[in-house]
Amino acid sequence: MYAIVDIETTGSYAAANGITEIAVFIHDGKNIIDRFETLINPLQPIPYFIQRLTGITDEMVVNAPTFEEVASQVFELLNDKIFVAHNVNFDYSFLKHQLQECGYSLETQKLCTVRLTRKVFPSLPSYSLGNICRALKISLENRHRAGGDARATVLLLEKLLAHDAQPFIAQFLKKSSGEQYLPLHISKEQMDRLPHRPGVYYFRNEKGKVIYVGKAKDLKKRVHSHFTHNGAGKQKQEFIRNIYSISYSICGTELMAAILEEAEIKKLWPVYNTSRKQPNLLYGLYSFTDQRGYLRLAIDKKRKNLRAIHTFGLLWDGYRLLWNMVERYQLSPGLCFLTTTEAENNLSEPRDEPVQYNQRVTKALENFHEELPSFAILGEGITEEDQSCLLIEKGRFFGMGYIPQKMKLEDIHRLKKKLTPYPDNDFIRNAIAHYAKDHPQHIIQF
Repeated sequence: MYAIVDIETTGSYAAANGITEIAVFIHDGKNIIDRFETLINPLQPIPYFIQRLTGITDEMVVNAPTFEEVASQVFELLNDKIFVAHNVNFDYSFLKHQLQECGYSLETQKLCTVRLTRKVFPSLPSYSLGNICRALKISLENRHRAGGDARATVLLLEKLLAHDAQPFIAQFLKKSSGEQYLPLHISKEQMDRLPHRPGVYYFRNEKGKVIYVGKAKDLKKRVHSHFTHNGAGKQKQEFIRNIYSISYSICGTELMAAILEEAEIKKLWPVYNTSRKQPNLLYGLYSFTDQRGYLRLAIDKKRKNLRAIHTFGLLWDGYRLLWNMVERYQLSPGLCFLTTTEAENNLSEPRDEPVQYNQRVTKALENFHEELPSFAILGEGITEEDQSCLLIEKGRFFGMGYIPQKMKLEDIHRLKKKLTPYPDNDFIRNAIAHYAKDHPQHIIQF
């Protein structure tokens, strides 16, 4: 039994908008056996542009029932039926949310006539309801009203059933098919092509622009998780609605996927990667010569136009390094901005001339660079013949790629020619450092 549904609303997402009209046709696969249609008072103003689109005004709904007043009847109509709509996830998300607010739990199978029409009539130029009706000569009256659109969807379903749509419907309704939860513009074939491998995936909008980048230990499972249990909030609904295609890059390891994701977000700035779009908050070790000729060291926030000697994720890490240099090379705490009072500063004034003092500072910096680690992390490759490789050179991330399984890692310069350089940042270095600490068996030191 099918429940063919159309609703009109005050906005595009369920969490903060209301229903202004609903129409439900109960269909047994051959005939309409019941119907329900009513205006709904959404208990909020209807935006002017929606009034222009639907013709439903605030005056028309002021004396209409609220959704709470018809919730019981709507639930009885929809419960245990196959929920059918054109772009089904939109109508379903509103009704599920509204029913939940009234104490009802809607859990039904869903059937999208957009996706079904694509299967039965794969060569149509457009799959909007109006264009489908024109192409298939289906009567569509009272466009953008619930009754008119729902009636046209009934006629469309009947035409699809007459053109042997039943095998497709049976496939769509299988829990394992994915057709019920996928975004409107994503085909099951796109999902089927996703591998069970680590990697990075890209969601693109209608114009092909990347709007989200994510990493995955298992690409198929992670992408699948985006489209199940969709919330009714504005951002989630807009996010799902704007996904038109999916692409991906396989990585040898989850660590490589995390690094590639970081690099791609910083390169592409996708609109929905809000939590990672801010630049890394880093501190840097800087040097400069003061008016007296002393070479001074300082820890400060990283500056765009000034190259840091070294960067840190935590301010304390920077101070710890600087104190180590002070103690090891007899540097002045005051000239390193490590004193907190004028008395401490006076006591730490250097007793030697700038030339001698600066030699110790220079030696400290030279030794610091010499002592920075250079190592490679080896891991699983894309094929059986290769292995993944990430390279840290002098404490900085150089890049990563894939090298032959039997390649001898004796020359770091030869290795660098095999790898793709990537920007270095604190997030990547920390991820590599944690991995190296936990997996010493994968490390090759230089």
